[in-house]
Amino acid sequence: MIDIQKTAIKHVLVISPRKFEDHRGFFRETWNQSALKDAGINLEFCQDNQSISFERNTIRGLHFQTPPYQQAKLVRCGQGAFLDVAVDIRRGSPSYGAWVSVELSAENGKQMLIPEGFAHGFRTLMPNTEILYKCTAAYAPECDRAIRFDDPDIGIEWGISRDLAILSEKDAMAARLSECGSPFTWDRSQ
Repeated sequence: MIDIQKTAIKHVLVISPRKFEDHRGFFRETWNQSALKDAGINLEFCQDNQSISFERNTIRGLHFQTPPYQQAKLVRCGQGAFLDVAVDIRRGSPSYGAWVSVELSAENGKQMLIPEGFAHGFRTLMPNTEILYKCTAAYAPECDRAIRFDDPDIGIEWGISRDLAILSEKDAMAARLSECGSPFTWDRSQ
C-alpha cells in the first residue's frame, strides 16, 4: 500500500510507501510500477542515481535538463535527511516560479515525485546524507542546466544563508530563472 499526497503544485506528489518493521529491521517497497500506474502515475524510469553529501548544509541545485532529455524524478533518502525542493519552470503555468519542499529522510521514507518542467534541488540536514533518485531520461551534459538556489524571484526558504551553504562551482555560478530562458511550456490540458 502506498500513500500518495498532493502538494501545493499540481503533479508534484509526495509518495509514502508502507514500512514493514520487526526485530530484524524493516522492509519498504520503494517503487512498484503497476501499483503507481493504478494510481495514475505512469512513468518509465531508465536511470537510478545515488548522491552522498558529506556535510550538513550542502545544497545541490536547482537542476534540470532541457529537451529532448527532460527528466521526471522520483527522489528519496537512503541515509540522513534533506530538504527536497521542486520549482515550476513551465512558462505560462499558473504556478510558474512557485516552489514546494518536503523533508525526506531515511526514517520517514517519503519520496517526492518531480515531473518534467521542474527544477530540482536539495539541502542536506545531516552529515553523510544519501540521496537516491530515479530519472525518466539519462544524464545528458549538453542539456544540463542550473538556476541559482537563492534566486530572489523564487524565494525558496532553505533555512540557511548563502554564506553558510556548501555549493559546487556550477551551482554558485548559476543564473536566475529570469535569465535562463526555460524551454518548458505549460500544457493547459494537464
